[in-house]
Amino acid sequence: MTTHASLQPLATRQRPRTLDEFVGQSHLVGEAKPLFQAYQQQRVHSMILWGPPGTGKTTLAKLLAGHANAQMISLSAVMSGVKDIRAAVERAEQSTQACVLFIDEIHRFNKSQQDALLPHVESGLLTLIGATTENPSFALNNALLSRVRVYILQVLTQEDIQVLLERALTDEATGLASKHIALSNKQVQQLAAAADGDARAALNLLEIIADFATEQEGKQRIADTTFATLLQQTVRHFDKHGDIFHEQISAVHKAVRGSAPDAALYWLCRMLDGGCDPHYVARRVLRMASEDIGNADPRALRLALDAWEVYERLGSPEGELAIAQAVIYLACAPKSNAAYTAFNEAMQDAKQHGNVPVPMHLRNSPTQLMKAQGYGKNYRYAHDETDAYAAGENYFPDKLKQPHYYHPVDRGLEIKIKEKLEQLKERDKLAIK
Repeated sequence: MTTHASLQPLATRQRPRTLDEFVGQSHLVGEAKPLFQAYQQQRVHSMILWGPPGTGKTTLAKLLAGHANAQMISLSAVMSGVKDIRAAVERAEQSTQACVLFIDEIHRFNKSQQDALLPHVESGLLTLIGATTENPSFALNNALLSRVRVYILQVLTQEDIQVLLERALTDEATGLASKHIALSNKQVQQLAAAADGDARAALNLLEIIADFATEQEGKQRIADTTFATLLQQTVRHFDKHGDIFHEQISAVHKAVRGSAPDAALYWLCRMLDGGCDPHYVARRVLRMASEDIGNADPRALRLALDAWEVYERLGSPEGELAIAQAVIYLACAPKSNAAYTAFNEAMQDAKQHGNVPVPMHLRNSPTQLMKAQGYGKNYRYAHDETDAYAAGENYFPDKLKQPHYYHPVDRGLEIKIKEKLEQLKERDKLAIK
């Protein structure tokens, strides 16, 4: 008769039963590290476990609660609300054991739901362990954060994943040893790499692959062609609204700014491979062209816009090459944030002095009444001046005292722009004298 345990996914059956079986996160569970000490002392405190999927957040929570002989109440923030929190509180009040409330995806709780936890965490009735893939400083309110410790879990290394895979293949009790699955060393390495640091994904994929094994020389083996086909169906980590999304676009932007075309191209491909909308990338590339290249190479902005238009005409995957071309060009182009800095400074002044009137000589005067009131009086038409420049003219409100926002850099076209502006300043000084 089939047992309930045998129906569980391999990843569930292979969940560590002790901290010694836990793989990875040595910065947290290594000897003398904070969660190692909490486990050894059988004392669990309120915490947030923050990290990518499949890094051991739920497993750690269960190990800590179980070793501390605490009752563990599990909720999913996706499916639960304040009513479920109240039910958990009632269970804790009736329990003779210490109670650990584990909330998966805790970042999905809104402010009122998070606030409902506060008094019970503060009183010690509940020890809260929250698991999240989102940055807690953005996803959780300050009141809750002040009552917990935050531990960051890292993506598992390929070596960590290989340890888990080999354990699953040889485990007689809860693994696949009884099926006599034999993967080559190369296949184990490829599977570990395809899991992208996610232990759950690795074990789930191993279980799927095992179903395609055929007997060869007394062992259940997977043909390389079948194995490769199954691996191609894996999906990389890419949360379109989460930290990985923002981390990778930040990496693209910083590589472009740092004039590192190879790195910029790598991070671009990571995003596209993970399923990022190329339209979003194209918008960000346009932003980079203005923010980090600016007038040092004005062609960059046009090329970025052209790349977006090409993608709209061709779609994926052909149009993605145009975006890649633009990213490479921007990374290689001379850099200037002078326009970006000037815009921000001018915007700050505009907000601070937004009610300052336009000087009379800069106002248009299409009617006789407006001319009679002095609109446009003493305005100097630049094209009537030497070299089409009205030396000494002021185009700011008097209150602002002619601030200086734009400072061209000594790179690219801005070298010429800087030379010209310096010449015009000298003419201004002579005209004012």
